[in-house]
Amino acid sequence: MRTAYSVETVRNAERELMARLPEGALMQRAAAGLAAACAQVLVRVAGRVYGSRVVLLVGSGDNGGDALYAGARLARRGAGVTAVLLAPERAHGGGLAALRRAGGRTLDARAASAAASDRIARADLVLDGIVGIGGKGGLREEAVPLADAAARSRAAVVAVDLPSGVDADTGQVPGDVVRADLTVTFGTHKPGLLIDPAREYAGAVRLVDIGLPLPREGAELEALQHADVARLLPVPAAESDKYRRGVVGIAAGSARYPGAAVLAVAGALRGGAGAVRYVGPAGDAVIARYPETLVSDQGPKRAGRVQAWVVGPGAGDDAATVAQVLAAEVPVLIDADGLRLADADAVRARTAPTLMTPHAGEAAALLGVAREEVEGARLASVRELAARYGATVLLKGSTTLVASAKGGPVRVNATGTSWLATAGSGDVLSGLAGSLLAAGLSALDAGSAAAYLHGLAGRFAADGAPAGAHDVSDAIPRAWRDVRGN
Repeated sequence: MRTAYSVETVRNAERELMARLPEGALMQRAAAGLAAACAQVLVRVAGRVYGSRVVLLVGSGDNGGDALYAGARLARRGAGVTAVLLAPERAHGGGLAALRRAGGRTLDARAASAAASDRIARADLVLDGIVGIGGKGGLREEAVPLADAAARSRAAVVAVDLPSGVDADTGQVPGDVVRADLTVTFGTHKPGLLIDPAREYAGAVRLVDIGLPLPREGAELEALQHADVARLLPVPAAESDKYRRGVVGIAAGSARYPGAAVLAVAGALRGGAGAVRYVGPAGDAVIARYPETLVSDQGPKRAGRVQAWVVGPGAGDDAATVAQVLAAEVPVLIDADGLRLADADAVRARTAPTLMTPHAGEAAALLGVAREEVEGARLASVRELAARYGATVLLKGSTTLVASAKGGPVRVNATGTSWLATAGSGDVLSGLAGSLLAAGLSALDAGSAAAYLHGLAGRFAADGAPAGAHDVSDAIPRAWRDVRGN
């Protein structure tokens, strides 16, 4: 499992470690890892380190010091290194001296802006050390031309700890920002490296272990990996039958949107539960595609026993069915139209687990804000929704976030692909997550595991080409086997 910690926690861990190490040792650890990563990039883009051209964009903090010390190491290996100093009088003294001793050169960004832009244009690698993890508010005006020049150049751009201009704690991008091909981060991931929109600017992310004494508890984010998801997935025992494995109820679809019911059932059938009950007006369409489904037209109360419900995909204006499902004393997943139709007080009053699965537009409607506000502040939005509704919330998007009603670390998932942005994909996800709820997973684990499998299935289904939601559901068994190593 990957974890991400807040800036405050990282700073505290750095202070604790520096108190036990010789002065400057921690920065040297970071610089060594950074230089090694840059050398690998130079071999890839220029064929070698010796004779390559490197430009350092250096701010006034320790981030700039990391860049200067890394630049000195590259210069000692024969690279031509130029440090563009945004504030020469405040540049890290030790790092600047090390670079000059190694044969590196410096330019004042204010006095030689044209020369700086020319060096960037001819560089093989640009190292972004403008602003560190404490930066707020986007790039300052004097740094914007350098970031623009790097974006226009043919150089590979490597960010030190995180791209300058992004918010390390929130993933927000409040202004101009450096766009990196690779981010080399130290000690732990920062939330902004895992959450869009900031994640988009980080490129590939490489973690350099510098020995930070991070607390076992207190991470801001968790990102599950294959082994974590494999431990969550239900496996039937020898004595299991379809009822012991769990039964999931699907209340979805309408005369206008029968396909939503079919796709939700498709996801549910592949999610580990032993049986799927469907209630709603799309029974004929469901049976035609999935004859193993238990179909009823008598409503949720008369459908028979279930261990979890999924309500809302394609439901149109059927508020009565949504209300019946919310009254059930089993875990409930609310999606799509169900989010619009659900009574907020009824959601908050539930004692059984509730999992809400909005996309950004639906989340914005629930919060009473513009969609752009949710997209720009995804972490804050998912936490606010979970707190406001007393529910676990899965906020869909390029980086899916899952926040527990009980607080704690937010789960982040990035297994998906942009090809998943297709009609019906969310219906499949709802059925899959609902089935995992019925199999006994908590709302947090069901949402997290479903998002992981769904994203992986999307990759397998698309394989670089367009794929429909039914293709995604068909690829879930492959994703399941891949996770479990079968």
